[in-house]
Amino acid sequence: MNADTDTTRISAVAQFRVLVAVPTRRDAEVTSNLLSKEGLDCSVLTSVQAIAEQLSTEVGAVILTDLALMDPAFGQLASAMRQQPSSSDIPTLLLTRERGGSQAAASALASLSNVTLLDRPSSTRSMVSAVKAALRARQRQYEIRDQLEARRNAEAALRDADVRKDEFLATLAHELRNPLAAIRTGLAVLDRTSEDPRRTAHIVGMVDRQSRMLVKLIDDLMDVSRIATGKVIIQQELIDFRAVLELGLEAGQTLFNMSRHDFRLDLPSGPVWIRGDSSRLAQVVGNLVQNAGKYTPDGGRIAVALSQDNGAAVLRIIDTGAGIPTSQLDAVFEMFTQVDRTLDRSRGGLGIGLSLVRRLVELHGGTVTAHSLGVGTGSTFTVRLPMVTPDANEGPDADLKTNSPATRRLNILVVDDNRDLADGLSALLAHHGHRVKTAYNGGGALEMADGFHLDIVFCDIGMAGANGHEVARALRAGVGGKALLLVAVTGWGSQEDRRLSFDAGFDIHLTKPVSAEQVEGILARF
Repeated sequence: MNADTDTTRISAVAQFRVLVAVPTRRDAEVTSNLLSKEGLDCSVLTSVQAIAEQLSTEVGAVILTDLALMDPAFGQLASAMRQQPSSSDIPTLLLTRERGGSQAAASALASLSNVTLLDRPSSTRSMVSAVKAALRARQRQYEIRDQLEARRNAEAALRDADVRKDEFLATLAHELRNPLAAIRTGLAVLDRTSEDPRRTAHIVGMVDRQSRMLVKLIDDLMDVSRIATGKVIIQQELIDFRAVLELGLEAGQTLFNMSRHDFRLDLPSGPVWIRGDSSRLAQVVGNLVQNAGKYTPDGGRIAVALSQDNGAAVLRIIDTGAGIPTSQLDAVFEMFTQVDRTLDRSRGGLGIGLSLVRRLVELHGGTVTAHSLGVGTGSTFTVRLPMVTPDANEGPDADLKTNSPATRRLNILVVDDNRDLADGLSALLAHHGHRVKTAYNGGGALEMADGFHLDIVFCDIGMAGANGHEVARALRAGVGGKALLLVAVTGWGSQEDRRLSFDAGFDIHLTKPVSAEQVEGILARF
């Protein structure tokens, strides 16, 4: 053993107290001085009862003489020793003159579980060595206790994670089946009643709403994964938080109308400047207002208020809904957490929305907290974001283009190995009056492009044979490829996926499913 290791062990055992009960004051002074010189904390007590009353986890060892065994309070000490936690077994050093045949020593051995006998009188070396050995054993007890506690905590965490995983998968299956069932039923009705314009419009609206729900579920799951792996990049720009609210509130408007909520909006008259990613902050607002709408009974009140406080933009979403137990106010932001597991699962969600909110707010340097007086008392969620003062030459981009259909007829190629998706997008483009060709693989796309003066190509990435990246490179290398607008349409949407698309020559990267508004926005470039 080297000197450093020995010093570490001494410092580790020095945290424990040694309790000593000796018959005379002289013995007490000698023992105390001896142990103090070794850097050990020693407490000399006048009776066995005093030792019994001071037993605690800080006690490393007890030193007694055979005379203490005759004390009427010895039984009290033995009982206190036995009542220690299962991980605690305080070492006792017994100084005795009659080690071999002493009835007192035999009694001590029978009533105490961790006894070391020393001759009385004992040499200094023997005494110090025995005390240090006892303290090292005591230290080892606590190391084992901590290891067992850590193992129990890890096992409990694994069991909890397993339960939450099962609940999440069950909820995910439910959340996916609901809109899919509605879509399938709606399409069946549409197939049988297509001649009724009002019913057709109703079914189309329902299919659109349910499809958007599915997209949001998938987007939330992907966003959580991207944030957890550090792949989310916040686009910093100067924005008026009031405009962000308008975007975010659109997500909850349909739910508010359906549930007949009394909705109130309180905005300051002037701009509230912050710096951040408007789409991500709108996502924060959307998740919070949808959460309020889901947990507020029909006819309840929901208020959204924006104010300024001490250089911070403060957003409060206040509802009269189910409320939150005070013990779970912070837990609601944990992944896959739903406070009210008895709530109708059609409103329960996946339990990831608030976790996503916290992570996005923190990426903007802000905080989000929940407040509630308990179940049935409603909830308030408060978002605080740092405000900024715009520079003299800085301001919002007011010159935004409004999407509108293209002003001329375009030549467009749609490439996707999923025939339903390819045909659907082609039909939408043809509806706008464009000349559209459809290919179901990369090789077919390159054949169709030959001699067809293309304006736009909508191309999938993950296809058998020639993938989308190879198609894009080949088209760029062809005649007129420089002026061609290449749009990647894919299920892969990470920052790395986007980089690979742009490196291959794509101008735009869209993540499936693509909305009609996105397509019309691209057509509006021409």
